Amino acid sequence: MIEWKEKELTLPKKGIQITYLYTPMCGTCQVAKKMLTVVDEMIPTLDIYSVNLNYYPEDAKRLGIESVPCLIITENGEMKEKVYAFQSVTHLFDLIKQYAC
Repeated sequence: MIEWKEKELTLPKKGIQITYLYTPMCGTCQVAKKMLTVVDEMIPTLDIYSVNLNYYPEDAKRLGIESVPCLIITENGEMKEKVYAFQSVTHLFDLIKQYAC
């Protein structure tokens, strides 16, 4: 996973972007990160960006983020999926594979 270091959280205008939103003190976020790390290794061509929302509160409001962990899948600047229930590695893999492969 690639830690987001830009000044603003932006959605790319071209292509697919997978973005994992979290806060460091969230226990469920830690479990979700481990699950996404497995998916990341299963799809080596995929870049998953991780974003600590403590640094992006205004962007979280703008994107309508209701809770963490949250996974956003965007395609050509349009939000396609916003996932709060990560369920399992298999579920995440199948979801992301639809867009990444």
